[in-house]
Amino acid sequence: MTGAADQDRWSVANTALRTATDRFTDLVAAAPSPTVMATADWTVADTLAHVVSIAVLYVSRLEGTEVPIRVPGLEDMLASTNVDTVADVNTQVLAHFTERDPEVLLTQLNNLVGRLLTTSADPRSTVSWLGNARVTVAGLFAHLTNELLVHGWDIARALRRAWPMPDEHAALYWDLFMFDMLRDTYGVLLNTDLPMPRHHVSVQFRSRYAPTTTLTLGDRRVWIAPPDAPFDASVTFRPARFNLMMFGRISIAQAVLRRDVVIGGPRPWRLPAFLRVVHMPNGRLAPPPASGPQQR
Repeated sequence: MTGAADQDRWSVANTALRTATDRFTDLVAAAPSPTVMATADWTVADTLAHVVSIAVLYVSRLEGTEVPIRVPGLEDMLASTNVDTVADVNTQVLAHFTERDPEVLLTQLNNLVGRLLTTSADPRSTVSWLGNARVTVAGLFAHLTNELLVHGWDIARALRRAWPMPDEHAALYWDLFMFDMLRDTYGVLLNTDLPMPRHHVSVQFRSRYAPTTTLTLGDRRVWIAPPDAPFDASVTFRPARFNLMMFGRISIAQAVLRRDVVIGGPRPWRLPAFLRVVHMPNGRLAPPPASGPQQR
């Protein structure tokens, strides 16, 4: 990256990844048993293994080595996945990555993150990601940070522990990962088999923690519109809660009622058609949180 602003973003990305890893490590270590269910399908140990598998992939991408998790046809699977088949990839990877000892996995996670944080790769350079998308090195850091924060939320909820999510760090998912990927290429990540809106739909995303950005969906693709382009709907969001909403951890109603997400614009009724297509894995699902401390 060049310029003071880009250097600042890279510095925040490094700090966010290190901090999230340390907090996630402490949280998992505090679990009374690795077999505690963190979600409907994954135990704490499964969740930890999933996060480690992502770190393994990212280290292999940065170091130009083969992914050491031996999954038949893995590279073809990664290249052809879209946002609605990511769960299938996760299932296949976890079936072949069988380590579930938390002590072993946490050591692996910290070693892998250490290798990422000492990379000499240009943070602006890109690597191949899911669906043949191209993601910057900084974007990998932002994505892994988000995985740690969201899955940390899952574990913390199961353990009935508080799990603060810094908005500045959560915002990196949009600034460095999502928006930068859309500026390059998102490959086949968009599921074009879904019903598309009849007309182009533009949504402006606003947050004090990330640059205001307008996305347009039309002609079975999505792109970043010019800064002065008109928009149909606006979404003003607090990144931490918005991410939980987009990944199906809290409902849209919860986010809106707490004003973590404020929907506006001249045609806000077009937003659902946009989100039906431009969503995150499991982002169309929003199970209510279990009783316990509010996660802020």
